[in-house]
Amino acid sequence: MGDGRTRFADARGLKAYAGSAPVTRDSGKSVSVAARRAKNQRLAGVGYMWAFSAMAHSHRARAQYDRRGEAGDRHTAAQRNLFNRLIGCLHHCLSHRVPFNETVAFPTSQELHLAA
Repeated sequence: MGDGRTRFADARGLKAYAGSAPVTRDSGKSVSVAARRAKNQRLAGVGYMWAFSAMAHSHRARAQYDRRGEAGDRHTAAQRNLFNRLIGCLHHCLSHRVPFNETVAFPTSQELHLAA
């Protein structure tokens, strides 16, 4: 995002630019979800390293990655999902000028149950 915080109106645009958002094709008869090929390669590369580092140093990020693995995602898809979550949080933090809060970014199932 750099200095142009208004470049992306919402997190969806930033996620697509970074390549973390999947491409969904719906023909009416079938639906396919695939990894995005057209992306900013530098941002995508940094994002995967960011997600890998987050998995190593954050218990909540690791739990998010593990949940995706248990749901059937392979390593790359689970890591891309974690990057997608992180870049959405980055957009939120920069656009609202708030610090990153890991408990908000990766709530546990108990915290979600209590909030409902």
